[in-house]
Amino acid sequence: MGQPAAHDAPRTEMGMNKPLHETDFLRWTSGQASALRAAGAVGINTPAPIDWENVAEEIDSLGRSQRSELRSRIGVILEHLVKLIALPATAPRAGWLDTIDEQRAAIDRLLEDSPSLRREIPALLMAELPRAGRMVARSAARHGETLHTSIAALAFSAEQVVGDWYPPEP
Repeated sequence: MGQPAAHDAPRTEMGMNKPLHETDFLRWTSGQASALRAAGAVGINTPAPIDWENVAEEIDSLGRSQRSELRSRIGVILEHLVKLIALPATAPRAGWLDTIDEQRAAIDRLLEDSPSLRREIPALLMAELPRAGRMVARSAARHGETLHTSIAALAFSAEQVVGDWYPPEP
């Protein structure tokens, strides 16, 4: 059994139909962009000319913006998790924890709108962790702090980043 078409309406738990754009925006934008490109390829006529490829690209970019937002929020969480583990400072810890909570809440909302983004999390973690490590290392150097641990040795699971996990207190 294949994936439902971009216009299919999945069933909710209550048995009511909801359109895909309400249940998984990313999947909907991807499907709509593909459909627009296909329509343009066969030369569907309309009363006014439609720039099919650019309309499809704009629809596609809506979904990509959600992926970009997820990537950014994961990057912020990773930076703060690395700070909590690697930096000796104690005063800013509460603020770092608050920032992690805020970013996780925003990710929860994003995943509610586009559940298919969840499959992107592992790859985004791999891409963002080195950046977060570099940022923390530069920050430590600017503040004259010595790192408690090797940042390069740190790794986090998707659940640790978007779930309720926090590093142990130093």
